[in-house]
Amino acid sequence: MTTETAPLLVPSFDDEETDRKLAIICSKGTLDMAYPGLILGNAALGEGVETHLFFTFWGFDMIMKSRARDLTFSPVANTAMHLPLKEVPRPGPLSRMRLPEEIRMPQALAPAPGVSAMATRMMKKQLAALDVPEVPEFLDQIVAAGGHLWACRLSADMYDLDESDFRDDIEGIISAGDFIEMTAGAQLLFI
Repeated sequence: MTTETAPLLVPSFDDEETDRKLAIICSKGTLDMAYPGLILGNAALGEGVETHLFFTFWGFDMIMKSRARDLTFSPVANTAMHLPLKEVPRPGPLSRMRLPEEIRMPQALAPAPGVSAMATRMMKKQLAALDVPEVPEFLDQIVAAGGHLWACRLSADMYDLDESDFRDDIEGIISAGDFIEMTAGAQLLFI
């Protein structure tokens, strides 16, 4: 039996220039799944990391001219969905009741008509209160900071889409193999 341990790998956080790359695959087109990739991509660019976003399947909704402003959030099957009650007025006898500051949305209510629209409005309001830009403006910001946006060839062919269907700043419709080649050595995030 050996008692040797492998040396610890500790990242360097100094100010030296690096050749780091981040490749983010954006595969979901819902409002709640659009923001993680955008936030991480924007943060990486702020740290000087070369950043590439590859949009595929439902992630196309984020970059399609016809859909980018209509992303929605659905609480269906989202057991983590909490409804904040801090701002809910409690008139009459309820004003004396001690209620929690938030509750979980019962899953039986999630598919009811209007619930997705309400959840979408609520999420957009919370993001706006934090000065988080809407998805198209966030993508503008990422491109202005040097980020690269790519569309997946297979998904475009499947959905019969071409360059005219996407934002003007998409650098190209490329294959997954081309994306892997161009981002060789990058940290890869699949969202």
